[in-house]
Amino acid sequence: LKQRMTARDLVAAAVCYAGVVLIATQGQWQLTSIVNISGVMLALASTVIWAGYWILNIRDSREPLLALSLNFLCALPVALLGCMLLSTPVVSVGPGLGAALYIGIFEMGLAFLCWSQALKLAENTSRVSNLIFLSPFLSLVLIHYILGEPIYSTTYIGLAIIVGGLLWQKTGRN
Repeated sequence: LKQRMTARDLVAAAVCYAGVVLIATQGQWQLTSIVNISGVMLALASTVIWAGYWILNIRDSREPLLALSLNFLCALPVALLGCMLLSTPVVSVGPGLGAALYIGIFEMGLAFLCWSQALKLAENTSRVSNLIFLSPFLSLVLIHYILGEPIYSTTYIGLAIIVGGLLWQKTGRN
């Protein structure tokens, strides 16, 4: 991308990931105390995969809507094959279909278009990319108020660590 990732950018990303891990583990750093270690590891890996996808996507000169549509069309057969080989596909007509449509339109469609445009307009993609660390907190707030799930003290501490990492990166001179 012809943008240098500085040591400050890398440290800021590591600090932000530490905040995410604190939230995911609720402060229980021992591997045996983490309820679902594979889930936590997959969630962290997905952030790296998504970041890579979006960074590579910046080079795509196609119209964002066309690019997104073609990406989904190419991924659909692979996803269907994976579902057929690894699980039992279920097509639901009730609430499940509504949830799938919501995720497809809002979380995967419109959000991706906005994010892609933000990265294309950014002077420094690493600074914009680190804002992705704020999305788990927005999700936590929504889950708390909509589903009534508790927010632990480690969540607030993790949020402070993430925001601190983002601010440190943003205020630094590269």
